[in-house]
Amino acid sequence: MPTQVTVTPPMAAAPKVPEPPQVAAAEQAAMVPRVESLASSGIQYIPKEYVRTEEERNSISDVFEEEKKYDEGPQIPVVDLKGIYSEDEEEREKCREELKNASMEWGVMHLVNHGIPEDLLTRLKEAGKAFFDQPIEEKEKFANDQASGKIAGYGSKLANTACGQLEWEDYFFHLIFPEDKRDMSIWPKTPTGYTDATSEYARRLRGLVTKVLSELSLGLGLEEGRLEEEVGGMDDLIMQMKINYYPKCPQPELALGVEAHTDVSALTFILHNMVPGLQVYIGGKWVTAKCVPGSIIMHIGDTLEILSNGKYKSILHRGLVNKEKVRISWAVFCEPPKEKIVLKPLQELLTESEPATFPPRTFAQHLQHKLFKKTQEALSN
Repeated sequence: MPTQVTVTPPMAAAPKVPEPPQVAAAEQAAMVPRVESLASSGIQYIPKEYVRTEEERNSISDVFEEEKKYDEGPQIPVVDLKGIYSEDEEEREKCREELKNASMEWGVMHLVNHGIPEDLLTRLKEAGKAFFDQPIEEKEKFANDQASGKIAGYGSKLANTACGQLEWEDYFFHLIFPEDKRDMSIWPKTPTGYTDATSEYARRLRGLVTKVLSELSLGLGLEEGRLEEEVGGMDDLIMQMKINYYPKCPQPELALGVEAHTDVSALTFILHNMVPGLQVYIGGKWVTAKCVPGSIIMHIGDTLEILSNGKYKSILHRGLVNKEKVRISWAVFCEPPKEKIVLKPLQELLTESEPATFPPRTFAQHLQHKLFKKTQEALSN
């Protein structure tokens, strides 16, 4: 039956007493359903908001069956970075070519021998898992408030007003570098090793970012430090980490952990708990990423695609879920400052036959453009 609205005569308003911040945060959190709560409630059918479009469902398959087909088609390349640390110029050049080719042909790769210690990666993953292993009420103390623009903290995706679809994941999101831009008040105090492991990983990864950007600059025939300078350098390039938590899903053939998208970042680095789920779209089909022990997955983002005038590819990718195992991934997005830099194809890469294919935009304008485009596409479907 239709909802009835009762109108009452106006009364003198009582003085409004502001809610304590923790109460307001708890009320906001209570309005946002946690996927973990749904998954643990024993439901057999997922709510309709999580059901993807028919077009998407036609391409969703069992991720463990996909694992068995690795040898049947092309696979995301594995790039051994050992060569870029070599004193042998020929070894360095060979590694640079592999990195460049993977960036141009795929836009995503597994990095091995990346220089970040295995025990540090283990500590980082153990700390992230321990945070999510806590009761939900403990995690809610770090709840974000997307409605007011506070995106850092513990959260779940709010519905896109155009399509109303949700992703089967909860997450924890915060800035990890530069150190002076961190808000330590939202870093988890439990487990106790979270801050140390995450801080050390951020420092080590920042060094790897510089090395990769240097090699990618040389791969385009640019000066070694050019791309790093164009994305903000040590002072202004920011690194934000999003720990994605994908609970078991009773109907994984209907849902996605993360919908198809390209990253807006310059580079994205991903670790995971060795449960498959990442898929990339290449050659007209979805390719499931292998689980390569000790590797870090690296994506080229929109920012480098723009600067390179499309030579480096920002590839479409998504995340599958399953009904057997929880999947956790650690994604670090390396982003230029929102307003300080105008992103556009570098002049040295432009010719009469290869003019600029991207208009000049700040990073903030690029974000708005993608959001607008996505909303328009959803409205037209």
